[in-house]
Amino acid sequence: MSDLASRKCVPCHGGVPRLGGAELESYRRELQSEWSVVGEHHLARAYKFPNFAAALAFVNRVGALAEAEGHHPDISFGWGYAEIKIYTHAIDGLSESDFILAAKIDQL
Repeated sequence: MSDLASRKCVPCHGGVPRLGGAELESYRRELQSEWSVVGEHHLARAYKFPNFAAALAFVNRVGALAEAEGHHPDISFGWGYAEIKIYTHAIDGLSESDFILAAKIDQL
């Protein structure tokens, strides 16, 4: 289990610096390789499923996790796929909580 996955997301109300550079890469290495850091702004990952029902079930599990953590990703899905985009809206960039949520999603 990733050390990140054992932590709790912390609500961000702004005023904290965004992660950048080597710090971002250090956190990224703790996630499964399918996660990408995009433009030092957000995390992104795509998932494939055999049908719509499986994609919907996964999205519902991610939604329940997001509610429990109080940290909400942007999700798009359709027949056979789901795409997750995570960033901290209050700072318009990445925080530790984004990596924590990604690690927890990796465990679903």
